[in-house]
Amino acid sequence: MKQAMIFAAGLGTRLKPLTDTMPKALVRVGGEPLLKHVILRLKDAGYTRVVVNVHHFSEQIIRYLRENNNFDIDIRVSDESEQLLETGGGIKKAIPLFSEDSPVLIHNVDILDNVNYEWFSRQHLDNEDAVLLVSRRQTKRYLLFDNAMRLMGWVNTGTGELRSPYEWIKNPDSAELDTQNGLLHVRRGSSDIDLNMFAFSGIHSFSPRLFHLMDRFPDRFPVMDFYLQTCHRTHIYGCVKDDLRVLDVGKLDSLDKAEEMLKELNK
Repeated sequence: MKQAMIFAAGLGTRLKPLTDTMPKALVRVGGEPLLKHVILRLKDAGYTRVVVNVHHFSEQIIRYLRENNNFDIDIRVSDESEQLLETGGGIKKAIPLFSEDSPVLIHNVDILDNVNYEWFSRQHLDNEDAVLLVSRRQTKRYLLFDNAMRLMGWVNTGTGELRSPYEWIKNPDSAELDTQNGLLHVRRGSSDIDLNMFAFSGIHSFSPRLFHLMDRFPDRFPVMDFYLQTCHRTHIYGCVKDDLRVLDVGKLDSLDKAEEMLKELNK
């Protein structure tokens, strides 16, 4: 069985005034709600169980799913009406709704992309605990990987902040950016190590083997905090898609771009 989780609990404040009366998951692009676009693409890729977390106008999403007969797949709602739990907390709360037999594809409801989800599911090998879809997109915040594409840390190129469970990355003697080649040169003592910098798409595949590690985390936390605190004792890898296109439909001025992107994706 292939299973996924759609993050649909956000307040959608950047989409006001639309989200004054509806959740962002039901904001329409191309005549249909964002939630429907994501669900149908997952369904087309063979996903048969989808967990949707809800908070803002949660009853509207629940009613919409019911009126559409859950799009004839197993859709389960993780209700965060009492408190928004962020991405990591959202996964943690939804654990009882998942099967422990297969990875969970994680996707935001307000993201449009050109990813073949069936292809991406095959990138998650049996010995891997999580696979993060990344690209060379220019940003200020990059994930750091070794040459085997194992997650090692995170860097903010604007502030110079480094985050990693590895002391030699977190507190190096020196760290030098090579943005032309997408590398961070780290020196600690007599060792010089190059780390590959990639931008995270927000799309990732999460193994149920990681669920028990969330026990010591609070109810509310970002999933990236979880990855960066556990990557030294788990197998978290990056998967590079060179032609990756990701559009955040979280702002009003992105709706027209989303219409155009949908037309291109549906050609």
